Amino acid sequence: MSVKISTDQTFPNDIQSAKVVVKYYADWCGSCKLFAPKYKRLSDDERFTQFTFLEVNAEQNPEARKLAGVETLPYFAVFENGQLKAKTSTSKEDAFVDFLLNA
Repeated sequence: MSVKISTDQTFPNDIQSAKVVVKYYADWCGSCKLFAPKYKRLSDDERFTQFTFLEVNAEQNPEARKLAGVETLPYFAVFENGQLKAKTSTSKEDAFVDFLLNA
């Protein structure tokens, strides 16, 4: 599955799927850049086919950022049918995988 870019305009509709994981990032964030290929690879992992993978530029999309209570970057949130269910901030792949497996 590919990673879809979401914006303030599309975000409300984008999170209506059964399970959506959102990566919040900023262009200046080194950890975000390092995590990007891992996030893309995990979007293709068969363990996570139930998720729709989104990316949101946290600086350019303040409304989407507020819905998840983004505090640091990179930041991840899981939405189910439009409702925030879980959130975390990590740059470690193992921690992110555990987050998804338990979300």
